[in-house]
Amino acid sequence: MRMPGFIFRHEIASLFFLSLLDDLEKDVVIDMIAAHHKSIYDDVRSLGLLDLDGYEDSFGIHSERFEEWSPVALDILEHFDFPVHPIGLEEARSNYEYAVSHCEGLKAGYSLWKGLLMASDQTASALETVDGQLVKKLFVCPDLSFYDRKNNLYPLSLTSVDDSRGHTLVTAPTGAGKTDFLMRRCKGRVFYTLPFQASINAMYDRFKEDLKDTDAQIHLLHAASNLKVQDGKVEERIMQRHVGASIKVLTPHQMASIVFGVKGYEAMMLDLKGCDVILDEIHTYSSTIQAIVLRIIEILRVIGCRIHVGTATMPQVLYDKIFSLLGGAEKVYEVKLTDDVLRSFNRHIVHKLSSMDDSYQILDSDINDRKKILIVCNQVRRAQSVYLSLKEQYPDVPMMLIHSHYRRIDRQGLEVDLKGGYNQLQEACIVVSTQVVEVSLDISFDVMITECAPIDALIQRFGRINRKRTLETIGKMKPVYVIAPYAGKDALPYDPEVLQRSFDVLPDNGIMEETEVQSMLNKVYPDENFMNIDYSGAIFVKGKWMMKELRHNSKSALLETLDINSATCIVQSDEERYVRNESGTRSELEIPVSYRSVAYLGLRMNKHGTCPYVIPDEAYDSELGLLPDKFK
Repeated sequence: MRMPGFIFRHEIASLFFLSLLDDLEKDVVIDMIAAHHKSIYDDVRSLGLLDLDGYEDSFGIHSERFEEWSPVALDILEHFDFPVHPIGLEEARSNYEYAVSHCEGLKAGYSLWKGLLMASDQTASALETVDGQLVKKLFVCPDLSFYDRKNNLYPLSLTSVDDSRGHTLVTAPTGAGKTDFLMRRCKGRVFYTLPFQASINAMYDRFKEDLKDTDAQIHLLHAASNLKVQDGKVEERIMQRHVGASIKVLTPHQMASIVFGVKGYEAMMLDLKGCDVILDEIHTYSSTIQAIVLRIIEILRVIGCRIHVGTATMPQVLYDKIFSLLGGAEKVYEVKLTDDVLRSFNRHIVHKLSSMDDSYQILDSDINDRKKILIVCNQVRRAQSVYLSLKEQYPDVPMMLIHSHYRRIDRQGLEVDLKGGYNQLQEACIVVSTQVVEVSLDISFDVMITECAPIDALIQRFGRINRKRTLETIGKMKPVYVIAPYAGKDALPYDPEVLQRSFDVLPDNGIMEETEVQSMLNKVYPDENFMNIDYSGAIFVKGKWMMKELRHNSKSALLETLDINSATCIVQSDEERYVRNESGTRSELEIPVSYRSVAYLGLRMNKHGTCPYVIPDEAYDSELGLLPDKFK
């Protein structure tokens, strides 16, 4: 008798034919089949093999009418020249019991066999309408000889990468040639991680241009990656999320599954195993994701990755932690620039302001002098307010606003406008932004006005000013104005004490000395202050695997831990189009938001796609982005 709500799982019925295999093959096939779509136990819907085996007669239900359908299954196998023999019900039961026994006896760890089948299944599904020759382009090691270029302006281009130690720690200012150096250290396929969508979009564009004359397959992985590559070939767009790229550009959030063991993490493990992983600007992450990145480093080492960490700024306590995790001096090639070279990177004069109001006289002067001005706020709502105020004050000055809470299609257009438009202007303009401009965005403005941020983030922001390094620009300074820190909730997303210490260590009306950066960082971060994350759902803790093979955790455990844009919204007028279209178009219409910011407002959820929250049209403006005050 079939139990109410019981769901037939074809994977379990497939296990009835295990005796057709050689003994050495049986366990491998069980790993591939038994947990292909479900965790073997504690599955979120209780549909795992061992969950169902706990029911009164799981085998009996799955083997109903076995004598009728099993010959069809054997015919299919025989069609593909697989040796078969007739299998009766008792032999099927024996095979099933062997599979259950195998799964009950599994040890803690992870199964690459499961990862292989998941990756293969996903790739095969993606290639249904594409020439199968694409498979031959997978797992191709890139030709990175392009980066063997020397230029006296970029000191790291003159630094040897010939060191037998597998891991790398390089500290150098923006513009020193860090990316080229890290790429030269790579020997195999490359995973290149950066903290923000805008920065990985820019890096993807760079790699595509740099390696256009090679056979390297370059993939981009984030929620809106299909928009970024929409002008590429069909197979390019299809393969972004699949394994085997020569170079994959992504944020650490896409790798966090290997820490928490969420569904599909084995395929990510398979893709990463033995590769070169570049963690660029690791210090810029939130304290939560920073702690998770440290755990990612531990796992990457265990699966044989070569790990290369690049930074312009890193507190000594964080540096020492990473250095230790990578194995210390015997395993890590450390690279730092000399003080003489560092002094040649001095390019900013820092001025302190008590409030944004103090900047208006500065703006008047710089606009008259045809300067390009970048204003950075720490919160979206303040960026919107500043933008509206300046737009009214300077109606004839080209001006734009960019932050993370736009429809993805609108955000894509803003990034193009910023890099290809405003960045190229030879006249006065104003760009108001949030933290999205901090890292690896190749823009160079003349003046910055910024709210106070942690010192490491500030230094990154300063890198968008006077960025271009030429013989003419070396030794020339441009101004950055830092507004005194806010307190309380207005200080979010940062710690008010860290903001105050950062503001205090900055020079006032003085040069930002690159030789003093490390000392400034150490004063702001004197102690080890990594967030004490609840790792109860982690699969690797203190050098030990904590979860048995063929299991995975529900995704919600990860989303509760990460402080990222983990939910989406759509405006009401886009809802019909969202429902009607496929994932690519749906992604265009989605607005990334923090789960916590919308989960408890009673908003209706659409049941399609990513199950976005539906907000009224009045709560979104294509120029200003999301307007949370109008959610109701």
